[in-house]
Formats: sequence, C-alpha cells, structure tokens
Amino acid sequence: MGHITALLRVCNPQDRARCLDLELIVDAGSMYTWIRRERLDLIGVRPSGTRRFRTIEGRTVERGIGEAVIECLGERATRVVMFAERDDVEVMAWRRSRALALRSTP
Repeated sequence: MGHITALLRVCNPQDRARCLDLELIVDAGSMYTWIRRERLDLIGVRPSGTRRFRTIEGRTVERGIGEAVIECLGERATRVVMFAERDDVEVMAWRRSRALALRSTP
C-alpha cells in the first residue's frame, strides 16, 4: 500500500510572509501535524509548550507544540503543530484537516 501525500504551505501566524512549502504524508490516525523543528524555526514558529506522547513502539516522548497557518488546496486555517525531531516522521493530520475542508474520496 502506498502513501497519500499533500502539498501544503506552512506560515508563521504572526508574519504570514514567512512561509515554506512542503509535501507531507497524510495520516488519518494522527491528531496533530508533525513538522521538523528546523523547518518551523526557519519561518519563526516557536513552541508555546510541550506534550508527551506514547509512540507506536511504546516509548514516551516529549515534543514542542505550537501554532502555524496551514494552507492546502486553496483553504487556510491556523492549526496546532508538533515540533518533530530527527527520528520523527513529518505528517499532516487528516482528522484535524476538516477545518481545511479536506475530504477523502474513494
């Protein structure tokens, strides 16, 4: 089975001129969009706190959490983003993409 990807633009909510374009795997099971810390740093998005997560391997990890403006398929919304570290996979959360009016089609 292959992966579904989405092209999106991620912007700093305080300075919408600071953006980057990404292609991320769409994850129907993820509650949050995960983007590498280095990429978020490039556009000036800073963590506002941290969250703990249990990984699929059963490990507990702590990651930064913040907000970014995400644009996809002509829709835009401010979303919670996780600051992914080197071994984390970058994904766009499908559950939270409803605010972007995105739907799956068979």
